[in-house]
Amino acid sequence: MRVGTFVLAAQFPGQGPAEALHRSIRTAEAAEAAGLDAVWLAEHHFVPYGVCPSAITLAGVLLGRTSRIGVATAVSVLPTVHPVALGEQAAMLHLVSGGRFTLGVGRGGPWVDLAVFGAGIAAFETGFPESLDLLLSWLREPAVGAAGVRYAFPAVPVVPRPGELDGGGPPVVVACTSPSTVRLAAERGLPMLLGMHCGDEDKASMVALWRRSALAAGHSPDAVAAADHVSAGVVQVADTRADASETLLKSMPGWLQQGLSAHRTHDGRPRTMRDPLGYTELLCSLHPVGPPRLCADRLAATSAATGITRFALLAEGSGDFDATLENVTRLGGDVLPELA
Repeated sequence: MRVGTFVLAAQFPGQGPAEALHRSIRTAEAAEAAGLDAVWLAEHHFVPYGVCPSAITLAGVLLGRTSRIGVATAVSVLPTVHPVALGEQAAMLHLVSGGRFTLGVGRGGPWVDLAVFGAGIAAFETGFPESLDLLLSWLREPAVGAAGVRYAFPAVPVVPRPGELDGGGPPVVVACTSPSTVRLAAERGLPMLLGMHCGDEDKASMVALWRRSALAAGHSPDAVAAADHVSAGVVQVADTRADASETLLKSMPGWLQQGLSAHRTHDGRPRTMRDPLGYTELLCSLHPVGPPRLCADRLAATSAATGITRFALLAEGSGDFDATLENVTRLGGDVLPELA
């Protein structure tokens, strides 16, 4: 089982974006020191829910600040970026880090980002498969051209070639929140990143759909069995479950209220927001929140129910710099030995 941390660069009430970004960098350094597997970096625009607007840029910073731990985007939002530009950046990070970089991609949401960056709603609603296929071609082929609905250009050489390292280019993971995206990832043989709002039953259903779809697309049973999906979640380690839950219930609702309410749709239409307190309570019930043994048991139960053995756990739910670093340290020092 491989356990990493999920970094949102969350801006809690009363904090500035610089504080959130600094906490993100120190979290990654603490995660490496604690023996965690990877750091997964979120990307958001124009909202304090997460103040990192370019996960791949922050990934470059963290790869330079660390020497062992994997660094991944969770995710780079394809509809608002050119797939070739993202592929070039991913190839460079893959090569200069010696293979420590993983590229997570996703559709994002129907937010104002689509208007600001000129992508349009079609890039979100129908354009994701074209963007994903162009990105994959760039990471796998020596030269790439395009003749699609959104992208059309003559063949150009891929520089730098990410496949120069043993094992080929960087791993690619797809964030999946709908059956159509699950099938899309499965048809291309790409593992899924499943969100922290999903429980074990939902994740197990998505894994089962992925397996059926991958087999139907012609992927071998061995390749399907070896798919390395990722389960996102929340972690808060404390001496008691009550203490851990109290920490999150004091801090996360205010952050969620401030951050989620700032989202604007591409056309200005209102959207229903999750109840911040109810959502925090849900996360506490689904994920490793409590003493080390309980946290280990929760991770083991998710793995047994879903077959997933890789985790990206949000450790900054307290909103406090020192408490976040202590949480990461306890995840590595107290929870991982229980899993072993």
